[in-house]
Amino acid sequence: MTIHRRLPTTEKRNPRSENIDERSTLEIVTLINEEDMLVPKAVGRQRRNIAAAVDLIVERLRGGGRLYYVGAGTSGRLGVLDASECPPTFGVQPTLVQGIIAGGRRALVRAVEGAEDHADDGAKAIDKNRLRPKDVLVGLAACGMTPYVRGALQRARRIGAGTIFVTCAPEAVGSLPAEIIINPVVGPEVVTGSTRMKAGTATKLVLNTLTTTAMIKLGKVYGNLMVDLQATNAKLRDRSIRIVMAVTKLPRPRARALLQRAGGKVKVAIVMHYRRVDAKRALEILAENGQLLRPAIEEATGPA
Repeated sequence: MTIHRRLPTTEKRNPRSENIDERSTLEIVTLINEEDMLVPKAVGRQRRNIAAAVDLIVERLRGGGRLYYVGAGTSGRLGVLDASECPPTFGVQPTLVQGIIAGGRRALVRAVEGAEDHADDGAKAIDKNRLRPKDVLVGLAACGMTPYVRGALQRARRIGAGTIFVTCAPEAVGSLPAEIIINPVVGPEVVTGSTRMKAGTATKLVLNTLTTTAMIKLGKVYGNLMVDLQATNAKLRDRSIRIVMAVTKLPRPRARALLQRAGGKVKVAIVMHYRRVDAKRALEILAENGQLLRPAIEEATGPA
């Protein structure tokens, strides 16, 4: 495997912070904050590539595929984090969005040195997870050079899966094994090479946007309400009731009762209300409309 040899931007020294250890606490905090403010604009410049990645993800998920993230260190942890947040937020199965991190589960809480250095291990991880052609793999590597991630992406391409790469190093773009490359260039870190900082923030923003936009396109959101959430705690149970109230205009007691008849499923409860049907028929209506709430109730509410 060819590894990029030029020093990536993520490893360069930031001239603004060269004497940071001599500054006051407030000056350090201010400098970090000023550098952090560069991140959203860098991500924004990649919005077309991000949108293309979302379209690829949605196409694969609609075809029965799954979304995988693969990374090492901070990038890997961010991938696992984003994947773990999808089931409670959007009501999807835990297998739909999954995170793979070099070093395995232990690496989530403790650095596993050297785990990222072997491309073969990345390829083996893909084989272990039985990646299929209809799946999509998102590689995460701030520097763009991580052998584990590159190995995983190369194996995914041979399988025929969709491939996306997120990196903050423009120097690596030309050699990345992916169909779509998302490259928010945030510049050198305040602490040289500490990519858990700006690069990590940029990666988190990109992943938030990828899954949130994909789930919106898949009908998991109505308006700006998460109508497929899993009410697994008191806060989410209360949110479920408030969502039903907001959409149906029912008072809280009636919304709670309706939600109970719907088995706690917000989208089902809303269809039951507008289509005047029971839970079973509401589920059928949703299935007939591709799980999209808006067309499922449009007959009763009229077009938006």
